[in-house]
Amino acid sequence: MAVLTSTDADFSKIISDNSKVIVKYYADWCGNCKLISPKYRRLSEDERFQGIVFLDVNAEENEGARKVANVDNLPFFAVFHNGELVQGKAASKEEAVVNMLEGLK
Repeated sequence: MAVLTSTDADFSKIISDNSKVIVKYYADWCGNCKLISPKYRRLSEDERFQGIVFLDVNAEENEGARKVANVDNLPFFAVFHNGELVQGKAASKEEAVVNMLEGLK
C-alpha cells in the first residue's frame, strides 16, 4: 500500500475510518525526515504490515493533526488503533518504526 498524504481537513476521518494507522509527521526542512522517507515507503509495501494505513502529515502545515499526537520533535511517528492514539515517539531509525508497526499487528 502506498503512503497517503493527509491534512487537517481529512486527518480525523482517515484515523476513524481505519482500524490501524501509522502517521509520519515531517517538515520540508528536516534532514532526518528526508532520510527516513524511502524506508517508510518501503515499509508501507511490506507484506508484514498489510492492513495498516501509512500516512504522511506535514507538521508545520497541519497544526490540528500535530496536536492530536502531541508532536514535539521531527520526524515523529504516531500509531492509532480504532481511532485512538496508542503510541507516539520521535524516531529516525527504521527499527523504531518497525517496532511500532509490530505492536499494531
